[in-house]
Amino acid sequence: MTGSASELARRLGEHAEAVCREYLSNGHRSGNYWMVGDVRNTRGRSMHVRLKTSSKGPAGKWVDEATSEFGDLLDVLRESCGLVDFREVADEARRFLSMPLPPPQLPPQPAGAQRQPAAARGSPDAARRLFAMSQPIAGTLAEHYLACRGILLSPHEGALRFHPGCYYRDLVTGETRTLPALIAAVTSLDGRITGLQRIWLDPSGQGKAQLADPRRSLGDLLGNGIWLGHQPGAPVPVMAAGEGFETMASLKVVMPVLPVAAATSANHLAGLRLPPGCRRLYIAADADAAGRHGIERLSQRAGEAGILALVLRPQLGDFNDDLRHLGLGRLAAWLSDQLVPEDARLFLPPG
Repeated sequence: MTGSASELARRLGEHAEAVCREYLSNGHRSGNYWMVGDVRNTRGRSMHVRLKTSSKGPAGKWVDEATSEFGDLLDVLRESCGLVDFREVADEARRFLSMPLPPPQLPPQPAGAQRQPAAARGSPDAARRLFAMSQPIAGTLAEHYLACRGILLSPHEGALRFHPGCYYRDLVTGETRTLPALIAAVTSLDGRITGLQRIWLDPSGQGKAQLADPRRSLGDLLGNGIWLGHQPGAPVPVMAAGEGFETMASLKVVMPVLPVAAATSANHLAGLRLPPGCRRLYIAADADAAGRHGIERLSQRAGEAGILALVLRPQLGDFNDDLRHLGLGRLAAWLSDQLVPEDARLFLPPG
């Protein structure tokens, strides 16, 4: 028996139902599948885990129909236990399988220092730990990545961090590696970090890393968002919201005093919690129709709360495309016709 990720995943698959009962306890068995809300053990039925190997694939593989996420049981252990490093995931798998753990390899610590305990179950704790382990983006590859996309934000934007060696695991091959990553905090309206989004970067500085999925989220995302320019507890009479981080960061560049929130996906956009006192909500759309249901649902919820919802549409694929290819001035002029005149005067640069 080796300690490789693929072998550990296979061994866990041999005990798929037992793994699900332990780590996805809010679900239930339905035929040859375990049904649950998501990989973080939320109640629901959108995620199903294959319990027996069949012509459709090996036991232990899972798909979340609501988010299109997929993976194996190592991902279940990582997300449900709030683990960050692959070594922690592998140790948890060996513990469950009653396998001997490898000798500990702990870095030296100053005399008298106390080691931080493992993250408690629930990925929000893991998100907070990873964010705390990261550093401000000033002077880092993350700042360079954003600048190359035309995104120049205030250094006081505390939602963004950089991690020089963030763990990444290929969901198909099981191979693991560490890469630099932009870390964006997902927070609740009171400013508490509930999750985060990791964007792995090419170490050469040429954009995102060449990965099948260089962007992944972690933690409690529903209702929360990547907030830029929002002070917890402060009134937010006017705001903008959208699906992608780069899209909303681009709008923040053009309208630096407007609070914006990136919900990380269309489903999460539909469930974004709006701050008390909000009167107008601008929802950023992409040129395609993939996120239309999120926009429609959020607009409906806003209307039911007495909030005027208006959709902002880009000229190109999204607002980051507009910012990069058309420039700040042309994007501002394009937005001026879509904003309420009062908001155009307040948030857009003069001229």
